Amino acid sequence: MSHSFVALIDESGDDGIGNFRQPGQQGGQTCWLVISACIYRTARETEIVKWRDDILAKMPEKKGRTIHFENLTHQQRILAAQMVGQLPLRITSVLSNKTTIEPGTYVNKNQLYFYLTRYLLERISWFCRDNKGAEGETGQVKIRFSRRGGMSYPDFLEYLYRLQRDPDVQIHWPVIDVEGISAADHSTRAGLQIVDIAASSMAAGVEPDRFGNCESRYAASLRRVTYRRNRNYFSYGVKLIPRLDEMPDLSEEQMQFFELFK
Repeated sequence: MSHSFVALIDESGDDGIGNFRQPGQQGGQTCWLVISACIYRTARETEIVKWRDDILAKMPEKKGRTIHFENLTHQQRILAAQMVGQLPLRITSVLSNKTTIEPGTYVNKNQLYFYLTRYLLERISWFCRDNKGAEGETGQVKIRFSRRGGMSYPDFLEYLYRLQRDPDVQIHWPVIDVEGISAADHSTRAGLQIVDIAASSMAAGVEPDRFGNCESRYAASLRRVTYRRNRNYFSYGVKLIPRLDEMPDLSEEQMQFFELFK
């Protein structure tokens, strides 16, 4: 199958519900699960390692050639997000406020993750459908996940086959190469390190750290490359579950993050 685009997918947060982290305390589950994709043209595939290495070149004190956002200093995170925000790609993210989910809603392993990825694939498919270039170009996209512990990719494919039979699902299937979906370890693919920066930057704007603070400056640097149509971010590059007006008790810092995309 000839692919026009590549989409790399990673997440920040976990899919546990109930025992949420509290500021000043150890342990607990994240309040948010964020899943992001970086989409770029297949012709750019040979540039990915350089994109990653250009970021590393600005951090000569960092050992090794693998970027993991959670191991960067604040200053390094700012720089990494700024550099990703200048790349020829688009980012789309699904952000789930898990504190709004009723206990018992998602009882099966990876059920919430699968559900959120459905919405991410919708947006990937819309972007690829609407941005295919020359006449006759398929717009098809090769999808690669950052390998997730405990994730069964055969089960995920079965989930997609079920979605294909659901008329309410808005994925534009002609551009999705379901059989070609793959997963790789974060450390083995430079592109997965790029999407880690994207997912973690978006999550930092909504997920309180251990002191109860959120940081939206990373996401602000990604605003230029966040997927939008007619200046609308929330239906495309920033999908919120539930809707913003259905989320109670948001902090001032979280609201600052959402203001970036209004």
